[in-house]
Amino acid sequence: MNNKIIVIADDIRSSHNVGSLLRTCEGLGVEMVYLTGYTPYPLSDKDTRLPHISSKITKRIVKTSLGAETTINWEHVDNILNLINDLRKKNYQIIAVELTDTAIKLSDFKTPDRVAFIFGNERTGIADDHLKHVDQIVYIPMLGSKESFNVVQSTAMVLYQARFIN
Repeated sequence: MNNKIIVIADDIRSSHNVGSLLRTCEGLGVEMVYLTGYTPYPLSDKDTRLPHISSKITKRIVKTSLGAETTINWEHVDNILNLINDLRKKNYQIIAVELTDTAIKLSDFKTPDRVAFIFGNERTGIADDHLKHVDQIVYIPMLGSKESFNVVQSTAMVLYQARFIN
């Protein structure tokens, strides 16, 4: 459990998914969560949104985060590519969780000491132009007829694997 894990949630649509994701990350010892693109985010000191909008979104997030938004480090970042470059300079391996032709099974992935996992949009996944900037892509094998898990379920599986299995 000595590795440093960062989660990047990119273009997540659902406030409820964001709240649950923050709670999951907090429970599995994530160092930092970056909410990028149009991902909803809780009220912050640097908030530039209109108060009624940030309040409404925060209430939705808190419904599923159960307070995790106050106990985990998180930040909203507009530009994921700038974030990726900054993390790479800090020696983080950037790992996308996505189903592609070049992805390796999660069970075959060895977690590095410093890793930033990117999770993408609930419907469309991680944008192709973002995938060009990652070090590796992993996928979670599925046995049923669906192609993907919910973003928070995927996050939980990846973080558990990274934290306790390898």
